[in-house]
Amino acid sequence: MQLSAFLSVLAVFAATGAATPTLRDASVGRASASIISEVEMAHWLATTDAELIFVGQRPNPLSARSAQITTVTYCDRQVGTICGGTCTVYTGGATCLSTPGTACISATRNVDFCSSTDCSGTCNALALCRSPMGSGFCSTPDTQSIIVRSTFF
Repeated sequence: MQLSAFLSVLAVFAATGAATPTLRDASVGRASASIISEVEMAHWLATTDAELIFVGQRPNPLSARSAQITTVTYCDRQVGTICGGTCTVYTGGATCLSTPGTACISATRNVDFCSSTDCSGTCNALALCRSPMGSGFCSTPDTQSIIVRSTFF
């Protein structure tokens, strides 16, 4: 009797776990292949060959962390699985970034990328990236703007 009760509870947990949607990418242990940690972003910025343009606050790994601060990097060229060319790095709070010519994006929090320059039109969540690339980037051709929110999701 105890064994069947245990197996029933185990079956409920297994069914709940299998049916619960998640944004977590188990292969890299983060929310999405294109949402990276501040450390991963700092490493990419320090090692990339891309031309970098900083907008807003400059990323500082020694500053206090805030749930309201997001770093998003968006670049104008994609070659295979490499995102590069000229990349703009925005660090700050909630805003609408006009980003015409964007080919790929990475961020430390979830952002939305949109088909119009005023953060309207068709928008998609970076956490649901359908075309992940290397180094934590998502292929986002035809992106015209990025919505940075003040919360995680």
